[in-house]
Formats: sequence, structure tokens, C-alpha cells
Amino acid sequence: MARAAIRQQKIDATEERLSGLSLPESGAWGQEAREAALERLRSMGLPHRRDEYWKFTDPGTLTRAEAPPAALLDADEAAVFDDVDAVRVVFVDGVFDPDASSDLTMEGIEIVRLSDAMASDIHWARDLYGVLEARSHENVPRPLAAFNTAFATDGIVIRVTATPSKPVQVKYLRKSERSDAILHHCVKVETGASLTLLESGPAAARFSKGLEVDVADGAQMHLVKTQGRDHERRAVTATFARLGTESVFKAFCLTVNGVLTRNEVVVDLTGDDAVAHVAGACLGDGADFHHDDTVFITHDAQRCESRQVFKKVLRNGATGVFQGKILVKPGAQKTDGYQISQSLLLDEASQFLAKPELEIYADDVACSHGSTSGAIDRDALYYLRARGVPEGIAQDLLTLAFVAEALEEIENEAYAEALRERLAQWLERRRERKQA
Repeated sequence: MARAAIRQQKIDATEERLSGLSLPESGAWGQEAREAALERLRSMGLPHRRDEYWKFTDPGTLTRAEAPPAALLDADEAAVFDDVDAVRVVFVDGVFDPDASSDLTMEGIEIVRLSDAMASDIHWARDLYGVLEARSHENVPRPLAAFNTAFATDGIVIRVTATPSKPVQVKYLRKSERSDAILHHCVKVETGASLTLLESGPAAARFSKGLEVDVADGAQMHLVKTQGRDHERRAVTATFARLGTESVFKAFCLTVNGVLTRNEVVVDLTGDDAVAHVAGACLGDGADFHHDDTVFITHDAQRCESRQVFKKVLRNGATGVFQGKILVKPGAQKTDGYQISQSLLLDEASQFLAKPELEIYADDVACSHGSTSGAIDRDALYYLRARGVPEGIAQDLLTLAFVAEALEEIENEAYAEALRERLAQWLERRRERKQA
């Protein structure tokens, strides 16, 4: 298909999608940010399967006017992180629930709803909302992120001035089979401060979430999120982080279930000696499972370190995608960049599609990337079977060992252990279902 024809298709699809929408009400600066994002979206057009970074994932159900229905999951287990002493911010089908949320007042941190921040004439979020998203298009067009900035109905903005005594948990609940939620969060971690942000829950039948994080000099930001429970949900998320001198940003995402998940992470290391670790694990079961991690890390300062560690376990026709890039700009000497993406394919029908990239314009760097796919280690399986471990349990143990490297990227061991337990429970349920 000719490039001009594809371009016209994208323009037509974009205008059709926008025809029934209006920008949410905002104050002056919010309206300006939304209109700028809408202009970016129109200039790029919604994603097309022929776009370079969408060739492995069909964006059709993410861009259509109505969200495809998704059955609600009747599960009696408590949501992950419910036993953590945290400040909780709860959204139900994309709507803030003040009764289920905690008192948002805590020393060293300011938490307000995005809608309240945008209603203010002057607010610090003005310098962050849509700013990192707009900057990300210099490397790769991200039209769904621009769509999110333009049409997000709510979210939270967090400013951290000193390390708070508790983490912040954003809990996403879903009660509607047709909910179509669009949320956007902004986080600013001031010099020397630290924040842990936990996210969990199905959120909506179709969920769009944007997160922009500014980590100042000497500050730290830890993000741990889970996407699971509902089998038919769809989600597209975009996380943008800008790192100052000697700052740290670590993000981990665990995904199980779901029909379609696309997680994009864009990190700019702009200060010397900054550290960015981005990791994830997913367990997919069934031909309708499609999971896409797309990561872009830019080194634009000296002596910075980045790690990308992604593990996917796929069976019964599931599909996993990883697209990861390390860009080292001129002058970013002493860069240490590491990237690994691996899949464990438990049958011949499943597939893993990978596109690792390095683009380096400095001569004193240590960068590496690798991607592998394979089956269960038959020798390891035989070893466990020979010692009396049933085959199903042995496979589950080897699966947990496979994803261990990604889980090790979580700074807090208690959170990592909680996720290990959830993975073990997920594997056990499917083993029992297979045996029934």
C-alpha cells in the first residue's frame, strides 16, 4: 500500500474517532495543554498496522469509537497490595471514588486530583502535563499518548518534597462491562526525595493511562504495577520519565490475563550518573492473549546506567511482543546500557516477536542487548521429576525461576514476594483447571 494511501487512512480514522468527542473542561493552562495534544494527534494520526512500532500489534480495538465489551471477573481473592500500609487513591471505571480512598494528606507529599489541579489558574503540574509526552515524539510518534493527554478525564498529580512514610497506591476497580476510562497522572519528585507508587487493578473494559514523572537531582522514584484478573480487558499505557543528576527511576510491571495490553515506557536520562531500570513479566494463556512492551531509553548525559529486563511466559497460542531501544547521544560517555528480552514458549502455537535496538553516537560506552525464545529445560524438568515432583508442579517451578530475574529488579523485597505469590497462585489455578 502506498505511503500516501496509508496516511490518508490514518487521517480519516483519526477524524472519525474524534467526531464524537470533545475536550474535557479545564482551566486556561489545562485547555492549552489539551489543545496542543490534540494538534499533535491530528498531525500524526492514530496508529496503523503498517507503522514501524505497530507492525506486531493491531491497534484497531484501541482506536475504535466504542470499547469492546469485557466480561467482569468474579474473583474472591484480595487485590494485590491490599495488605500494604499505603495512601490509597481509588478509581472505579475511571471515576475517582473519595469514599474508598484514603485521606490524601501526608507529610512530605502533596496529592490532588488532576481535575482540581487543572481548575487552578496556577499549578506546578502545568510544567509537566503533556510536556514529556510531547517531547517523546521527537524519536517515535506516539499518537495514543497524545490522545490520552488531550482527553484524560481525571487522574492524580503528586509532588514529593520529602520522602513520605508510606507508599502511594492507585487502585483501579471495574464494575462495568463497557467502561472506557482515560486517566493521566503527573509525579514530580523534588531534589533528594523519594516515592514508591503502587498500581493495581483492571481499571476498565478499555483503559488508557498516561504517567509523566520528573525525577529531580538525587531523587528516587519506584513504580510497581500489576495488570491482571480480568480476562477480556484491553489496556494501553504510556509512562514517561525524565531523570536529573544522580537520580533513580525503577519501574516494574506484572501482567496476567487480558486480551490486549500495550505498555510503552520512555525514559530520558538528562543528568549525569542517573540510573533507570525498566522491567516486566507477563504470563499469557490462550490465543486471544496479546502483550506488547515497547521501551525507548535515551542516554543524554555521562556515566548513566539503564537496564531493560523483560520475561514472557506464553502458552496455548498466546503472543508476546518486545520492542526496546537504547539511544546514546553524542557526549553521553561512560554509558552502561543493558537490555534482555526472553520468552518461555510452552507450546508450538505461541509466539514471541522481538525487536531489540541500539543506536550509539558516543565512543566510550558499554551497551548490550539480547533476545531469546525457548521451551522448558528438559534436563531441569527431568531432574525435578526424578525427585518425585509431579510434572505440572515442576513446570510451574521452572516458570517461576524463569521470571525471577525480572522480579529481582523490584527494590522492595516484600513487594517482589507478593508478586511471586500471585504468580504461583495463577499457575496453580491453571494447572488445576487443566487437570479437571
